[in-house]
Amino acid sequence: MKKTLALGLGLATSLMAATAGFAADKLTLQLKWVTQAQFAGYYVAKDKGFYEEAGLDIEIKAGGPDIAPPQVIAGGGADVIIDWMPSALASREKGVPLVNIAQPFKRSGMMLTCRKDTGIKSPDDFPGKTLGVWFFGNEYPFLSWMSQLGLATDGSDGGVTVLKQGFNVDPILQKQADCVSTMTYNEYWQIIDAGLSEDDLVTFKYENAGVATLEDGLYVLEEDLADPAMVDKLARFVQASMKGWRYAEENPDEAADIVLENDDTGAQTEEHQRRMMREVAKLTAGTDGRLSEDDYNRTVATLLAGGSDPVISGPPQNAWTSVVTDKMM
Repeated sequence: MKKTLALGLGLATSLMAATAGFAADKLTLQLKWVTQAQFAGYYVAKDKGFYEEAGLDIEIKAGGPDIAPPQVIAGGGADVIIDWMPSALASREKGVPLVNIAQPFKRSGMMLTCRKDTGIKSPDDFPGKTLGVWFFGNEYPFLSWMSQLGLATDGSDGGVTVLKQGFNVDPILQKQADCVSTMTYNEYWQIIDAGLSEDDLVTFKYENAGVATLEDGLYVLEEDLADPAMVDKLARFVQASMKGWRYAEENPDEAADIVLENDDTGAQTEEHQRRMMREVAKLTAGTDGRLSEDDYNRTVATLLAGGSDPVISGPPQNAWTSVVTDKMM
């Protein structure tokens, strides 16, 4: 009798496990960049079982210099992507119907970092200088900023020369550029680690310049939002992801270590990832994932101020929704 009961309980447990595994809803998340603490909240949510608790099976796909998230989702390679709003809105205007469903990053980490020995003390000193700029969708806030400053970006007299910057800081180290694009949590510290001190540099944060645009939002295709079951999955995904972000903010070293465990390349270091996590926490702190309409409107206004080279030609329609975060709340 005991043996039969044990077998029955074992079978029931196995069936429950199999059912639970079968019931887990699958979603694929495409990151904007390589595995690093910039995306710690998602790796933490998966490592700590927050997604599993929400009935989700999440695949996290690392990005890289040759991976454009809008193209990935348009091609069916992901259900959700992380992208910066300028890139997402530009993609939407070009025919990829992206919709922002949540905004984990409340603040922008983007800035220009310049060598003090170039004589740059303020944006008034930009004319005649060479500025390193990331492209692949990351150039839009910069172009809007230069337009607002009245500076041409074609190297003509009175304007600036734009150096198409790779995803490194070599141009400022080798004095090929007077300033380069950096993030507060990543490339700025790469410059420091390469030998320049903070006293050798001057930084211009996009936030302080009034041209900050929203970064690292969560986007899906518009058609998916017509499916109630998909909206339910997305709500559970965002809620579990934000739980991961809260944990990462409160436990930065552990979060960085989780990121390192998921770095298949072995390129990341503990010191850099722990430092990055602390800086990223400043950008995600205080938000529950809901997009602020004021922040959205500021981003759109900045992009529309692109002068002769606008990022978008007019105010986007239906480019964001609160339907997912409303269900989450």
